[in-house]
Amino acid sequence: MGLLFEQIDSQPSEIGEITLRRRRIPALGDSDIYEVKLGEEFLMSSLFVDAEVALADLGINATDGDNLRVVVGGLGLGYTARAALAHDRVGELLIVEYLEPVIRWHQQGLVPLGAGITADPRARYIHGSFFDLALAEPETGGFDPGAPAAPIDAILLDIDHSPRALLNDASASFYTVDNIGRMARHLKPQGIFAMWSNEPEDADFMAVLRAQFIDVACHVVSFYNPFQNRESTNTVYLARKP
Repeated sequence: MGLLFEQIDSQPSEIGEITLRRRRIPALGDSDIYEVKLGEEFLMSSLFVDAEVALADLGINATDGDNLRVVVGGLGLGYTARAALAHDRVGELLIVEYLEPVIRWHQQGLVPLGAGITADPRARYIHGSFFDLALAEPETGGFDPGAPAAPIDAILLDIDHSPRALLNDASASFYTVDNIGRMARHLKPQGIFAMWSNEPEDADFMAVLRAQFIDVACHVVSFYNPFQNRESTNTVYLARKP
């Protein structure tokens, strides 16, 4: 382990070894780059966060009202959560994360945004499966164990790479008309569902969203990729509950 690379932590998880790394690439400047790997697969990098931030901004800007109750599905390095907390209209943020080591990284300040998110009184970490909580009955379950029936203003999801490229095959059944509809029961009328994807617009998933939501759109988020010396894109799906 040298000055240009450090493996900060590596822990077993229910779906494989989860690893937090920090490295520096002199050609890209003096800033540390934080990376998360699951097994041999790269999950996220602090070098590419534009779409994670856009997920929060697009979702919350589309949401009406004040003192919003917002759910973030997938904590990662915390960029969506921090962007959500930057909105003064957010009164409560529930951050649902399946991998307990990721929550601990934030609570222990091992990632740059962890201390700020943890210290914000509006934010709470929920250790659990977003998909299980999303499909629970709103009256008896849901994202907030302390107030299971309290409706949500916006759900911001960033877990799988796309509706087809999954981190865990167990989530495959979520991206269907029936189960997207079950998740929507937790939203207030006119509430917003937004989801990050690493892939271009998926026509079949757009049809799934249109079966349960209105004002369905897919936003392209462009950013510069220094490794490829060109523009790259992610997408953010946005949909409103009738």
